[in-house]
Amino acid sequence: MCLHLMVAALLALAAVRAAAGHAPYAPAVLITAVVLFALYVAGPSIPRLRTSTSAAALWLAAVGLVWMVLLALTPDGIWLAFPLFFVQLHLLPRRSALPAVAATTVIAIAGFGWHTHTLTVGTVIGPVLGAAVAVAVVLGYQALYRESEQRRRLIEELTAARSDLAAAEHAAGVLAERERLAREIHDTLAQGLSSIQLLLRAAERALPQGRDTATALGHVQQARTAAVDNLAEARRFVRALSPPDLEAGSLPAALERLCATTARSSGLVVHCQVSGAPTELPTPHEVALLRIAQSALANTVQHAAAGRVELTLSYMDTEVALDVVDDGVGFTPSEVPAPGSAGLSGGLGTTDTTGATDITSTTGTGFGLAAMRARARALHGTLAVESAPGEGTAVAVTLPCPAAPATPEAAS
Repeated sequence: MCLHLMVAALLALAAVRAAAGHAPYAPAVLITAVVLFALYVAGPSIPRLRTSTSAAALWLAAVGLVWMVLLALTPDGIWLAFPLFFVQLHLLPRRSALPAVAATTVIAIAGFGWHTHTLTVGTVIGPVLGAAVAVAVVLGYQALYRESEQRRRLIEELTAARSDLAAAEHAAGVLAERERLAREIHDTLAQGLSSIQLLLRAAERALPQGRDTATALGHVQQARTAAVDNLAEARRFVRALSPPDLEAGSLPAALERLCATTARSSGLVVHCQVSGAPTELPTPHEVALLRIAQSALANTVQHAAAGRVELTLSYMDTEVALDVVDDGVGFTPSEVPAPGSAGLSGGLGTTDTTGATDITSTTGTGFGLAAMRARARALHGTLAVESAPGEGTAVAVTLPCPAAPATPEAAS
């Protein structure tokens, strides 16, 4: 807009000076100024002017010819060279614009020298300096524009990358939450429901005989207890609370209750002991150790055909360890299938002693050991499984934790 106003003002100045000087060529200057202004104004309305270099060159040639006529009529036409520099640099590519600016500068100097009949240093420096300023301004603006476009594209790429990263983090969070829920369900509800099914099957077998009603009643009572415990676990999932066993006391006490419950429901000899001075652990550590113990004992009951299980919780200076060792049939750890595949059990053994063929246990899919390892890995701990056919199984998990003041609890 400023450039257009400059062209209009310089043309008006040339016409007014010619009329005020009562020059004989004043009418011709006025007509030429009007034609040049009309041609200049018509340029932006040509659709192909901004998209076609040839159209822009033709329009600039027409404007240049009319400008040369004006320059021949009055020396004031030299002032039109400065806005013409900007128009040429804007519409033409650099390889064509610079020669056009140079030619316009030479024509301006020659026209002004022809009117003054002399060629001074000022006559030459003025147009040359104007051309240099125009070139510097336009090239600087183009450089800034390119840099601005690069920054805009970079910002768009960064925005897209941030959106992709947010989506990836959301997906990772969803997967992590699914994995957490899978571990929780495997170590609580699935194991509990499997135990209930075993107990009810045993009761079903005892009832028709009519001779062992007390035993069947005991199985039913144990099944009801397991159902109550699993209902509490299900409600905990909804409220996202700690396990009920931990809410009611410390980790050693919860492990003792777990061992007593396992011994009562399975008939195994389950011994629980605590080594070292019990310390207060972070809640995630206690939950992980309790869940690993539940999964390990459940696998022993369902698959190991063991007679005795030793569970040891060891408090050390900077670590806490849990060991579950049975004297069952053992298995080959390298043959445990990946989670979700069928085949060898992922628990503490390979033999199912229940004789039931329709029981579906998540430990039989290889998920049990994978879930235990995931729990340990999430807390920067380690889980090791040592077993061989006929030699029993040992599961050892070690979690790092800061040392804490010892509690007055005595080891069990």
